[in-house]
Amino acid sequence: MADDVFEKKLPAPAELNPMTDESLRAAFAGESQAAEKYLVFAEQAEEDGFPNIARLFRAISFAETRHARNHLRTMGGINRTADNLQTAYEGESFEVDEMYPAYREIARTQKNREALRSMSYAMKAEVDHKRMYSDARERALKGDDIADQPVSVCLICGHTVIGDVPDKCPVCAAGAKYYRAFD
Repeated sequence: MADDVFEKKLPAPAELNPMTDESLRAAFAGESQAAEKYLVFAEQAEEDGFPNIARLFRAISFAETRHARNHLRTMGGINRTADNLQTAYEGESFEVDEMYPAYREIARTQKNREALRSMSYAMKAEVDHKRMYSDARERALKGDDIADQPVSVCLICGHTVIGDVPDKCPVCAAGAKYYRAFD
């Protein structure tokens, strides 16, 4: 899809003034959240028997994703694979080491059990993601790709596995049929 005309129309990385950078970061977060929210809304519309509304949600989600990508590109946030893996590792580390422990404590203190369960699922998955990104980065730095195996995600809790899925999810105990494979 990428040709010269296409590439020239995309926003390019740019030196940003602090206020513009802050605005673009906030816009990136908002567009990313909107894109994901609309995908969830599309699933619900399908479930409610509105396939055309679901299609509308998916299309607009795609547009929001394009906006987020343009913002990320302008902020200089798309780099070589090893650098992107390091950025991803650092994001997962923040979630595991700081964000989820603090958020889980708030939910525990306020006795919000379902929020605590949701955050516990996420935190456990983020630990695996952190390891996977670290391993993949080591390979990329050597010029190697990771093994050609499916990556599967538990639809309930987000547990992620490379290769064969377990009979039962180690995080939420869902059966193997609840994993989605990315081949």
